[in-house]
Amino acid sequence: MNKLLLGSMAIIALAVASSANAADMPVKAPPIQPPPATTFSWTGFYVGGNVGYGWEDPTVTFTPNDSAALAATCGGFDGSTCAPPNSFSATSGLGGIQVGYNWQVNRDWLLGVETDFDGSHFSGTGTSNFLMLPLAPPGAPGGPANFVDSQNVNWFGTVRARVGFLPSDRLLVYGTGGFAYGRVSENVAVNAPFGTNVGSGVPGAFYAFGCDSPGGANCFLGYSSRIATGWAAGAGFEYALWQNLSLKAEYMYINLGGDHVNVVATTPVISPNIPASFTAAFSRLDFNIVRVGLNWKFGGP
Repeated sequence: MNKLLLGSMAIIALAVASSANAADMPVKAPPIQPPPATTFSWTGFYVGGNVGYGWEDPTVTFTPNDSAALAATCGGFDGSTCAPPNSFSATSGLGGIQVGYNWQVNRDWLLGVETDFDGSHFSGTGTSNFLMLPLAPPGAPGGPANFVDSQNVNWFGTVRARVGFLPSDRLLVYGTGGFAYGRVSENVAVNAPFGTNVGSGVPGAFYAFGCDSPGGANCFLGYSSRIATGWAAGAGFEYALWQNLSLKAEYMYINLGGDHVNVVATTPVISPNIPASFTAAFSRLDFNIVRVGLNWKFGGP
């Protein structure tokens, strides 16, 4: 019995000693976890600049407004002819600024609004050749004349919504559309060589448009300058280079509508003493632009 008791006590003592030794052993620390990666956010205000290139292809048509202008051209007196429509191309470099706000709805989608303002110098000139009723003698063939017209877009701007998709945290692909406006000017003149003015082609009437002055330049003139309005639509992509700086490239179509210019004789009709004129109708002013830019986003990542 005593031997059994002594053995039990020895086992208990050994267990206590082992437990104490285990308590004194160092505990291995858990591995250090890296901090979670920061996800880029597009939400916030931004401002930036852009440069680009644009092009347009307007068409102009010409219509007599009265009997004098009709007789000199489309009336066919002494071989006179109508002025045919003409088309020309206008191109321009451009550059400006943009300001906007993005709201990242979730991981994949973004909504935003942007306004921009660009300086430009779209400028093109077209020529329409025709035959004008001659000054004298009666029955002489119509003399050569031409309409010379030009159109300029000095600046333009837009206010647009943007809807974007995020293939990755830092890449934005978007579509955009909204309101557009711009400063547009148009010039039209009729030129004819000396002596090719309307004469006595209509019985009882004598017409003088000033085309019989030396050189015959600018015997009809017309001018228009306006703030045109319309709409814009396009698409592009933007990539976040750093936390606050992004690079963008986009295409935009801008439509500012058409216009009519009244082209009036510099010397009124002598008999009756009324002005003679044509209407020069410019087709809708729609131009295409491509541009690249940088944006600086305010705020955090």
